[in-house]
Amino acid sequence: MWPFWWKGASGFSARSTAEEVTHGIDGTGLTAIVTGASSGIGEETTRVLALRGVHVVMAVRNIDSGNQVREKILKEIPEAKIDVMKLDLSSMASVRSFASEYKSLNHPLNLLINNAGIMACPFTLSSDNIELQFATNHLGHFLLTNLLLETMKKTANESNREGRIVIVSSEGHRFAYREGVRFDKINDEASYNTLQAYGQSKLCNILHATELARQFKEQGVNITANSLHPGSIMTNLLRYHSFINTIGNAVGKYVLKSIPQGAATTCYAALHPQAKRVSGEYLMDNNISNPHSQGKDKDLAKKLWEFSLTLTGEEES
Repeated sequence: MWPFWWKGASGFSARSTAEEVTHGIDGTGLTAIVTGASSGIGEETTRVLALRGVHVVMAVRNIDSGNQVREKILKEIPEAKIDVMKLDLSSMASVRSFASEYKSLNHPLNLLINNAGIMACPFTLSSDNIELQFATNHLGHFLLTNLLLETMKKTANESNREGRIVIVSSEGHRFAYREGVRFDKINDEASYNTLQAYGQSKLCNILHATELARQFKEQGVNITANSLHPGSIMTNLLRYHSFINTIGNAVGKYVLKSIPQGAATTCYAALHPQAKRVSGEYLMDNNISNPHSQGKDKDLAKKLWEFSLTLTGEEES
């Protein structure tokens, strides 16, 4: 992360908030899905997109929590257009149900914000018998994106407006397993490391954006795909590491971002004109940055794509 006061080429810094990076931008007529929208930077992303006129669909595991956030935002922004829909990214059945319901509503889709995530949890298998961090942080978003791609392509074509896929990764991707993605050991409990498994899932987020961008360019599709590091923020992601939480709560105000600052890069990538035609990049502090070299490995990205297609039972389109 750059020093808080450093402004990059965009004119924004780590201190910039989501409202600041979208100041003066009119998102009227755009429709967005935000996963993990009921807390943390997902909630702030929802609020700021709605503030700028975007119709936001909150994709959340807990409908009650989602509705509470929706009501809170509507009190501040009475004209906001916000819907709440159930989505559990750790379950492929839930992802398919969400996508089917969304498409049945005939909504357009301009922006897909793959924000939800879990961090450093004990070894657990998802309902589909896949290690939970990989299943939630990468595979669920991979399937969701694939199921909604035709809707995004149709929207981009009919509206003549660039579609944008924004995938929230993390600098934690630098602490993945040495080989990056352990294709043959995804479910290996004996060698499982909570933080390295998290890093692996976050590296997968970057590789997903890398491969999407390559395909969009090859197909001449008016959609971009980028990944980003939101910054170090004290949210409930670290609920499995009480010691880190304790230290973070003690010193966080001095070294960590606020939630409005943490949501800024997501909102910048989703709405700012400077991000037009920017694709396959890794952003940090509202500027283009550089991930670990594995994140730009096109062969690794392609291998992950094919591996993910196999796990989800999807066929190459």
